[in-house]
Amino acid sequence: MTGDVAVLGAGMHPWGKWGRSFVQYGTVAARAALADAEIAWPQIRSVVGANSVRCGYPGYVAGATFAQALGWQGARVTSVYAACASGAQAVDAARTQILAGMADVVLVVGADSAPKGFFAPAGGDRPDDPDWLRFRVLGATNPAYFGLYARRRMAVLGDTPEDFALVKVKNASAGALNPNARYRKPVSAEEVAASPVVADPLRLLDICATSDGAAALVLSSMDFARRHGAADPVRIRAVSTVTPAYPRTVLDLPDIATDSAVAVEPSPHSFRASIAAAAYEEAGIGPEDLSLAEVYDLSTALELEWYEDIGLCGAGEGAKLVREGATALGGRVPVNVSGGLASFGEAVPAQAIAQICELTWQLRGTAGQRQVPGARTGITANQGLFGHGSAVVAVR
Repeated sequence: MTGDVAVLGAGMHPWGKWGRSFVQYGTVAARAALADAEIAWPQIRSVVGANSVRCGYPGYVAGATFAQALGWQGARVTSVYAACASGAQAVDAARTQILAGMADVVLVVGADSAPKGFFAPAGGDRPDDPDWLRFRVLGATNPAYFGLYARRRMAVLGDTPEDFALVKVKNASAGALNPNARYRKPVSAEEVAASPVVADPLRLLDICATSDGAAALVLSSMDFARRHGAADPVRIRAVSTVTPAYPRTVLDLPDIATDSAVAVEPSPHSFRASIAAAAYEEAGIGPEDLSLAEVYDLSTALELEWYEDIGLCGAGEGAKLVREGATALGGRVPVNVSGGLASFGEAVPAQAIAQICELTWQLRGTAGQRQVPGARTGITANQGLFGHGSAVVAVR
C-alpha cells in the first residue's frame, strides 16, 4: 500500500452536446470542485489536465490550458493522455506528486468537446497504430467491435439481446436521477428492442453516445486535509494503470494480433480482470468488500463483462447478475448508479474522473435519490486503447 490521498472536492459540468470549447467545460468543473473543497484557486500547487486529442492544439497541453483559464498563479502543470484511461492516469500523476511531497493539494481536470457520431482516427497513414489499423484495414468502428464483443458473449455464454437491454434499463433508471447526466429519461426493454440496429446484435440504445462534458477533483495529502478541517474525507487508496501481460491469447480489438503462447504459460487473468486485480491488491481489499462500482459501459454487453472482470461473479455469470437485480440500486453491489456512459455518453478525458466524482458523492452519503445506503468502498473500472489500464479504489 502506497498511502491514501484525500478527495477534498469533486465537480462536474453537465454532459450533453453544447457546442462550446472543452476549456469552458473544464473551467466550470474545476471551479465547482474548488468550491466543494472550500479551496481558493491560489492555494492549488499543481494542476493535472487529462488531454483531448480532438480539440486542437490546446487539448495536447491541457494542464497549462486549464491553469491559464483559471488565472496564472505559478502552480506546476502536467498534461496526460491515455485515451479513455486519461482521467485515471491524471489522478495517478496527482497522487504521485502528493505522496512524493511535491504538492500538498492538486487540481485534476478532464474535459472534452466531442465530435458528432462515433470517434474516428486522426488523419494520415499510421500502419504501426492498432487503432488506425482496425479502422482502415478491418473497417471496425467502435460500434462494430462493441457488436463483436456482444456476439461473442451470445455464442460462448448464451447471453441474449434481452439481457443486454436490462443493462440499459438499469442505467437509464439511475441516470434519470442524476442532474449531470445527458440522458435523464427511463427507458423500457421494449424501447431498447424497438431502437434501430447499429451493429448486430446491438441497437442504438445499447451503445453509448459521444458527449461534451467535464469533471474535476481536488486531491490533497491526508495531513493537508486534517489541517483544512476534513477529519474524515473520502480517500483514494489505489490506482491501477497496468498493461496487459505476455502472452495475450485472446483476439481483442483494437489489437488485431496475439502473442505466441507456445513457450510461455498465459496469464490467469484477462487484461481487464488484471486491471481490477492490481487495484484490489494495492488497496488490500477484494470484490467482497465493495459497496458499489462504476464501470465502463461503452455498450450494454461490455458492462456484463466488467461484472466478471471486477470479480462480482464468475466468468459467464454477468447476465445472471443483471437478471437478478444484483447490480441495480438496492441490489447486492450496485453498478453505474451514476447512470454510466449509457446516460452520460463519452467525454473521453473526463469519464474516469467523473467515475471518481460519483464514488466521492456516494461515499459521502450526498448522492440524493441514487444514494447507495451505507456506502464505504467503491471501485471504478475503465480501459484505454493500446493497453492502458484504469481502475481506482476509493474508501471512507
